Amino acid sequence: MTTSSPSTRSTSGAPANPRSRVITASLIGTTIEFYDFYAYATAAVLVFPILFFPTGNETTSLLLSFSVFGAAMVARPLGAVVFGHFGDRFGRKATLVASLLTMGVATFLIGCLPTFNEINVWAAVLLLIMRLAQGFALGGEWSGAALVATENAPTGKRALFGTFPQLGAPIGFIIANTVFLVINFALPHPDGTAQRSAEFLSWGWRVPFLFSAIMVIVGLYVRLKLVESESFAKAEKSGAIRKFPLGEVIRRNGKQLILGTFIMLATYVLFYLMTSFTLSYGTKPTVEGAAAAAEKAGTAFDAAAYVPGLGFGYTDFVIMQIIGVVFFGVFTMLSGPVADAIGRKRLLIGVTVGIIVFGLLFSVFLLPAADPKFTGALVQAFLVFGFLLMGATFGPMGAVLPELFPTNTRYTGSAISYNVSSILGAALAPLVAVALWAAGDGNPWLVGLYLSAMGVLTLIALVLSPETKDVDYDDNIAAGATAP
Repeated sequence: MTTSSPSTRSTSGAPANPRSRVITASLIGTTIEFYDFYAYATAAVLVFPILFFPTGNETTSLLLSFSVFGAAMVARPLGAVVFGHFGDRFGRKATLVASLLTMGVATFLIGCLPTFNEINVWAAVLLLIMRLAQGFALGGEWSGAALVATENAPTGKRALFGTFPQLGAPIGFIIANTVFLVINFALPHPDGTAQRSAEFLSWGWRVPFLFSAIMVIVGLYVRLKLVESESFAKAEKSGAIRKFPLGEVIRRNGKQLILGTFIMLATYVLFYLMTSFTLSYGTKPTVEGAAAAAEKAGTAFDAAAYVPGLGFGYTDFVIMQIIGVVFFGVFTMLSGPVADAIGRKRLLIGVTVGIIVFGLLFSVFLLPAADPKFTGALVQAFLVFGFLLMGATFGPMGAVLPELFPTNTRYTGSAISYNVSSILGAALAPLVAVALWAAGDGNPWLVGLYLSAMGVLTLIALVLSPETKDVDYDDNIAAGATAP
């Protein structure tokens, strides 16, 4: 088939999905996805343990908050199956609109929830339901965005276009944390610039969740203008569309599902350690700081049972994270052209080795030094190196996972790999990290060792996987078949 489908090209012969529309449509959804994650991750550390899980024990409340966070990851594979089914059967456009709308409504409603003091344990139950709805929607969001980008990419630039949905991560981080910082500066702080002011706990924390509605409206407007990709149109014309894509991908692409899941594993673990764990560890008071606060409050303090952090102020640490995230965004974009030039496999193997080494150096960067300025410099270097590696490994994933699967199961296959990996990496990482942090009595070396171990599993998967740089989307219509 040498001519383009009428459904994907205008009467003038120009692509019906202009590059600007492809980039915006693929970027807006993942930006909202990661905005939602960062908003919840920040609230999970600073707000939800107090307002939704007031157990009387800080570590227990934090673990409960992260457990609800992890529950969304468990719902993601279900969303991957459902949205993948409709995306592979009926097209990418309607599925992307549905996933974005579901996600936006759930996020908005989190900002409207009553707290524990108002409806007791039902507050936590409602929060769990909203997180499950978010997870279900996110199960189909990333894969659809990646397919919009890569199936409409010019020849030889698929990895570059695949980085656009990946840019949603650093952009979402910057928007979410900027909103939190603006709220922080706007509200009065009788006890200093701590984030947990009375006004913030009363209503300020709701604003970032309600604000997401604006981005959802913009995203829906852009996505409703999309038409189906030429690859999907060819799959329809060739009769390759299956009634049950899940069964097809399990039967014919089981190996690719497993490889894709573990290829993504180290990326997920690194991502959640660099965001949610470092925020918890960096802003929790040191032993000296906690003892002084207890003395001022006239309460007892057990230094032996206390798990210390680095004692940075919330605002200071978030600014340090934002500096690191700039490198995240830059290296996400740089990774695309490099992956197009040298191949996805070679690039990712090198970056994964870097992640393994980085995990072994946690104690070098993250232990408090005698000079607070030196501690700050080490932590900033840690955040820069970590987010740099994050961009280099995350950027190519927008092309790698879809390229493992043919057109008729590409949505389902890439979505399942991406979201099953979210259970093994994203859902477990915050819980494992907090437990290892406590087991190390405040020393994060076990957390770093955990990251290195996950990196080894990803390295094995990469060695066993094929190079997908030269996969032809037009010919790779279905397993065992080519385009007519």
